[in-house]
Amino acid sequence: MKEISLNRAIELASPYPYALLVTIDKDEKPNIMGLSWWNFVSFNPILIIVSVAPERYSYKCLTHNKEFVLSIPAEDQAKGAWVCGIKSGAEVDKFKEAGFKPISSKKVKPPIIDGVTVAFECKVVKEIEVGDHNLFLGEVVAIHGNPDKSSHLYTIHYRKILSIDQEGNINMNP
Repeated sequence: MKEISLNRAIELASPYPYALLVTIDKDEKPNIMGLSWWNFVSFNPILIIVSVAPERYSYKCLTHNKEFVLSIPAEDQAKGAWVCGIKSGAEVDKFKEAGFKPISSKKVKPPIIDGVTVAFECKVVKEIEVGDHNLFLGEVVAIHGNPDKSSHLYTIHYRKILSIDQEGNINMNP
């Protein structure tokens, strides 16, 4: 073992599940952010935590409307999902740029991305400052899934994306 940089450690610990965080801004325009800093933190109640830097447009959206949809994009959505991780919703309509279709959520204002593997509708119950990011703790109020799309996306330190199916088969170029 030897000392290594944080970037190298993140690469070696990859892949991380790649998700899309859907929020809405003050004008109720939907926004999508690509992220891998999310996790379940409780099953009863069902709670998911996401980490967002305060300088991000998505942070402004989350502090305006304390709701989000966390979507796990399917393998066939890789190109659009990547767009959502490299462009700012303050400058572009990510639904349009990514070629995604918004569909109405059941219990929150931000829409669901049509065709994702899983979508969790969440209401923010707490925000926690933790250094250069803030954590948003979301209570899951509805869950949607697409069992026919079990191959979903992972990222290797936000430099490349791959998909892994339920049997562990890896596709490096989804």
